[in-house]
Amino acid sequence: MCGIAGFCGAGDIGDIRAMTDALAHRGPDGFGYHTDEKHRIFLGHRRLAIIDIGGGAQPMWNETGTIAVIFNGEIYNHVELRGELERCGHRFASDHSDTEVLVHGYEEWGHDLPRRLNGMFAFAIWDSERARLFLARDRFGEKPLFYAKGAGFFAFSSELRSLASHRGFDATLDIRSLQKLFAYGFFPAPRTPYRHATKLTGGSWLCFDLRSDRVTTARYWQFALAPDESLSSRKEDELVDELDHLVTQAVRRRLISDVPLGVFLSGGIDSSAVLSAATDIIGQGRLETFTIGFNERSFDESAHASRVSQIFNSLHNEQKLDLAQARDVIPALLDKIGEPLGDSSLLPTYLLCEFARRKVTVALSGDGADELFAGYDPFHALRAASFYNSSVPGVLHGLIRGLARRLPVSTRNMSLDFKLKRTLTGLSYGPELWNPTWLGPLAPPEIERLFGETIPTEDLYEEALTLWNDSPGLGLVEKTLEFYTQFYLQDGILTKVDRAAMMNSLETRAIFLDNDLVDFCARLPTAFKYRNGVGKYLLKKVLARKVPADLVARPKKGFGIPLAAWLREIPQRIPLEKIAGIDLAEAADLWQQHRNRRSNHAIALWVWLGLQAFRRSPATG
Repeated sequence: MCGIAGFCGAGDIGDIRAMTDALAHRGPDGFGYHTDEKHRIFLGHRRLAIIDIGGGAQPMWNETGTIAVIFNGEIYNHVELRGELERCGHRFASDHSDTEVLVHGYEEWGHDLPRRLNGMFAFAIWDSERARLFLARDRFGEKPLFYAKGAGFFAFSSELRSLASHRGFDATLDIRSLQKLFAYGFFPAPRTPYRHATKLTGGSWLCFDLRSDRVTTARYWQFALAPDESLSSRKEDELVDELDHLVTQAVRRRLISDVPLGVFLSGGIDSSAVLSAATDIIGQGRLETFTIGFNERSFDESAHASRVSQIFNSLHNEQKLDLAQARDVIPALLDKIGEPLGDSSLLPTYLLCEFARRKVTVALSGDGADELFAGYDPFHALRAASFYNSSVPGVLHGLIRGLARRLPVSTRNMSLDFKLKRTLTGLSYGPELWNPTWLGPLAPPEIERLFGETIPTEDLYEEALTLWNDSPGLGLVEKTLEFYTQFYLQDGILTKVDRAAMMNSLETRAIFLDNDLVDFCARLPTAFKYRNGVGKYLLKKVLARKVPADLVARPKKGFGIPLAAWLREIPQRIPLEKIAGIDLAEAADLWQQHRNRRSNHAIALWVWLGLQAFRRSPATG
């Protein structure tokens, strides 16, 4: 796990050093540079040593010194690929570096290389003979990659703050992207907060040809449901066996490490399944597990995590989080993240990573299971929402929303008033907009007031509408699965986990995003994911073989924090510095409504705090 940066064109060694220094937290174990004055190429790398600690320095070159790579991530099938490449005649200098597989893989397969990789990665390959830079990002975008293109100038980096450290970077904010941040809670790829910076979409590659000064991008993979109904005729136990095997295989691939490794444990379905499989492979009493709990009981899952730990005899570590600690951590955290993000579970995720890093350098996680197996609350709302949408006349929707707004505002985790108000807001629109409006920090009319302009919903939710229209043959549950997998997972969850982990120089590995496991989920009929109101149906069947039934059946809580309550006290002074396009009076009104307990605007206010911290960054000014 590392940080990469580079540019071609205007600039000098000072720029690449500044860009690379901004990534020091991603790679505290070493750094490397390459400069090519002839082509005006500058490459930089920060290393977090995980595999082949002694021989994995970067940039790494082929035998003839014509092809170099800088790489962030892990390639889990590198042993198999190394064998295949050796049979093709390639000779490796390292003992077991996954990075060197990329160099020879590019020589052998060119732009087809990313499609052959099972891993999480963002890399840049410099092909000096062809005068080309080739960049690629893993299928789900676990590892970040941003770029900027101007006349005679191209730059890229693992993080926006690093990209903006180049003196030639244009830090003008993009107002439409800021509006989308309040609509989704994240920046949907390829959007970023900057007008002149682009996020390379997960499952994509990019080629910059220096001779023509052209950038070409292509999608080599995209998640899409393709239910195989023949699986419905198989015995359920056979499918449980297959899923169990795939989870265990994915864990085994991610246990490869030359440094200490542990497991994030919430006590929920996903992390318990990961710990179970890892224990089967390694044995009991050998795995470190890590949990963050809360003093507020409605948010706390630490007792369940402790119980699962006892079942598998892990070496369990637990830490509690409260308001006083949050008051100290939140400002510094938002300053360090480098870009605004609407998911406030960034805070406990950051503290969990910080806690785990005291003992391990790698942690296994259950990220991706909720999206692939229909684990989120909105899946439970779809049937009732469809009935409401078809049965209640549109003229009554506003009246019903008005009545719901009279309910007392609760700060409990996923309280009834919160879920009801949010559900009714989404039902103001057609089914194609339910998911983004249920998820987003603000509804469209609130965003229009905040920015002081009329915003067509087809522009605000362009990405979600395109996905909806591109899948005409899918039902409502399937479309919801694709929405969460394509957007929330990639640009929300994985962004949050990457930033929280790398701020602590910790590598996280998402078990459920293994290529083989994902491909199985794409083929699995919906009834094995969501059945009779039960999400994660088949995954729960796997875990039911290994833990008591009550642990499998308990309701999902999620990794939330008591944000609504905390934001009535944090920060003491509300930050209201000007941000391009935003009406400060409307922003102040959101704060007053929240602090006077008239509304719960916690998600939007968290976004606002992130934007205020982002505005203070050196590049943005």
